[in-house]
Amino acid sequence: MSRVSLEGQVAVVTGAARGVGELLARKLSARGAKIALVGLEPDELKQVAARLHSDADWWHADVTDHVAMAQVAQEVKDRFGKVDIVVANAGVATGGPFAESDPVAWRRVIEVNLIGSAVTARAFLPVLTESRGYLLQIASLAAITPAPMMTAYCASKSGVEAYAHSLRAEVGHKGVRVGVGYLSWTDTDMVRGADQDDVMRELRQQLPWPSNKTYPLGPAVDRLVAGIERRSPHVYAQWWLRGMQGIRGYLPSAIGVVGQQRVRRFEGRLGTVSKGLVGAGGAADEAARSR
Repeated sequence: MSRVSLEGQVAVVTGAARGVGELLARKLSARGAKIALVGLEPDELKQVAARLHSDADWWHADVTDHVAMAQVAQEVKDRFGKVDIVVANAGVATGGPFAESDPVAWRRVIEVNLIGSAVTARAFLPVLTESRGYLLQIASLAAITPAPMMTAYCASKSGVEAYAHSLRAEVGHKGVRVGVGYLSWTDTDMVRGADQDDVMRELRQQLPWPSNKTYPLGPAVDRLVAGIERRSPHVYAQWWLRGMQGIRGYLPSAIGVVGQQRVRRFEGRLGTVSKGLVGAGGAADEAARSR
């Protein structure tokens, strides 16, 4: 597919204070896009905006808040005149056995990753329709591969994948394109936070290659940028993820057999797994809600 120049386009990135969102904003800005940053950490968002190469601004908002996100969408349009690209990237994670999980943290993963993505799209679809723009929904390998000890995250990412595919068919005739971005384990605060738990780290290390590796952030985000330039329906941040689509129908049964064997080995240690949201982003989410 041919690439669309990003010069002068307006891109909104949620979860932009760190990780994928922060680097994606920087790379889009370097290609001439004007950037609207959205997230829960005003100090970090302000610093990111100040480092960008192009015109940029930031908005402090919870992506699960319909009223707040509708206001953000209107203010972004007022500030920049239009919106061409929206990247629904905001996300949190928790791990560990479902039966012993913190119900508040488990529910929050669904709220942010799935409902927050839908709220983001609902708020920005009117302006994307005006510009015949592009919505990129960030999903995950977790949407393709159901993994034990990750029930909330897998459910949320499977949900956003299905929702985005459904939405693509609804809005395509209006000129709005919808893409789904898939990432494996990528070097972010979220993954590093998960790896601080010995059980979760060791379980991940026992996954089959190449899903047991942590991949550098830069090349992954470069692939996302290329997908945005092409308005791609599917964007794979690691080369091998595309091939997973062809075998995904076999994975639940295989993981059901192999996964229970792996989990059984850790049975005596499962109670030590942290029950809260992981990483700096998870801490920021919990702090924002407590305020």
